[in-house]
Amino acid sequence: MKALFLRKIQPIGPDSRPLELLETPMPEPGPGEVLIRVSACGICHTELDEIEGRLPPLFLPIIPGHQVVGQVVSCGENATRFGAGDRVGIGWFRDSCGACPFCTGGLENLCSRFQATGRDGHGGYAEYMKSPEKSVFPMPDSFSDLDAAPLLCAGAIGYRSLKLSGISEGGCLGLTGFGASGHLVLRLVRKIQPGTRVFVFARRGQERRFAIESGAVWAGGTLDPSPEKLDAVVDTTPVWAPPLAALKNLKAGGRLVINAIRKEETDKESLLGIDYPAQLWMEKEIKTVANVAPSDIAEFLSIAAEMSIHPEVRAYALDQANLALVELKAGRIRGAKVLRMV
Repeated sequence: MKALFLRKIQPIGPDSRPLELLETPMPEPGPGEVLIRVSACGICHTELDEIEGRLPPLFLPIIPGHQVVGQVVSCGENATRFGAGDRVGIGWFRDSCGACPFCTGGLENLCSRFQATGRDGHGGYAEYMKSPEKSVFPMPDSFSDLDAAPLLCAGAIGYRSLKLSGISEGGCLGLTGFGASGHLVLRLVRKIQPGTRVFVFARRGQERRFAIESGAVWAGGTLDPSPEKLDAVVDTTPVWAPPLAALKNLKAGGRLVINAIRKEETDKESLLGIDYPAQLWMEKEIKTVANVAPSDIAEFLSIAAEMSIHPEVRAYALDQANLALVELKAGRIRGAKVLRMV
């Protein structure tokens, strides 16, 4: 089979080719695992963090990718939830201990033994992949494979972020950054809380125009003041300056939710200039989103199917993955990027 391998940690730039397309033996499912023929795999900013070393993989070389849609080919011993031909998806969650208080309480994302697809085991930038059965989800028929892929991470982590924000119907929600996750959060809010007004902060004019087209009531630069104070802000940017600026836009008692598994350190000096009275006082809160729980994926897939929440997608062939990563790093984004295998 063909698969893209990351062989070493390296920076991504205009001329970089961090992933190598190789022929490799097809994996065989072990006990409790399923083998999937991949049809589509979303491209996530987390892959940039893995490649550049902010979130290094458990081993190298590794096949990245954790927004995977495909069909079950075969099942290993004691894997009984799915059968050959079933259409399924796999997200960031790969495995956890299953026994700690977090796991038994539905918070597997906080388990100290949390494992991630494409980081702690081979992922979906390949024609085939295997995965623990517990991390595999049935996919609704209402989505094409390309549309379904971003729902498994960008959508699910956006859904978790929205829950953590505590935003109520009729409130004012800010979205800092407007890529794959941000645009799905906006579409979700428009469906489940149509009275909630969404304000988008994005660095490029095309992203701001896309936000207004998608239903935002206002869109400005990432460091701009909002026209009115906000009840909550969800930050999906890879750097520090935008969420720190967002703190100034919060109402008293407002909440900032940082939806980023890692932050780049290119502007970490921004942390030294925190203005306590303007940014943190008045009982403002900061929460971070840690990974994603299986329930987030299952719940969001159900909601997205019921309410017909579809992402904006740009598709790439498997051998165009490096181009897609360079574009993502450069901020050339409208919706979500997805690798197409077939």
